[in-house]
Amino acid sequence: MEITRKAPLGRPRGFDADEALERAMRVFWEQGYEGASLTDLTGAMGITRKSMYAAFGNKEELFRKALDRYTEGPASYADRAMELPSAREVATAFLTGSVRATTRPGCPAGCLGVQGSLAAGDSGRVAQDTLTAWRDDGRARLRDRFQRAVDEGDLPPDTDPELLARYLMTVANGIAVQAAGGATRPELQQVADAALRNWPPA
Repeated sequence: MEITRKAPLGRPRGFDADEALERAMRVFWEQGYEGASLTDLTGAMGITRKSMYAAFGNKEELFRKALDRYTEGPASYADRAMELPSAREVATAFLTGSVRATTRPGCPAGCLGVQGSLAAGDSGRVAQDTLTAWRDDGRARLRDRFQRAVDEGDLPPDTDPELLARYLMTVANGIAVQAAGGATRPELQQVADAALRNWPPA
């Protein structure tokens, strides 16, 4: 007698969790956490709510997974920038990566990590806290990289690594907001270039 296994209830045949997560990431990126309804998410993902809960957990858990995917995908320029040999190269790659990621053809404009919580109310507090921690982690990683540059003599000894990290994050976040408002890649690249003209900023 042959035993066949049934697919879990609620999960349509051919369900691709990776593709569904990619689609959820794009919905959050375009609409923010609060703007993305469960109907929007499941519609884009091509699955039922039951399947979404079974595969990804609740909306907050799905958002965290989508943010991880964003970090490893569109925002991976930040990790690559940290590996470059000089602080100037790190800063240049970080801001250029920000411009490219926020103006990618075929993707929502702006940055999921910035747009995702700009208008969050009480119902979006967990997502807002998640995104604040995500941005703080990015700033801390930049700070540590610039501290290493000071220790190695790449930056002057009186350089404030925290200030440099906050400066770059502020410019990158502004680029994301401007991109979401319709600024073009060439316009934003000019901003990035201007921000780096006098490196390190005094």
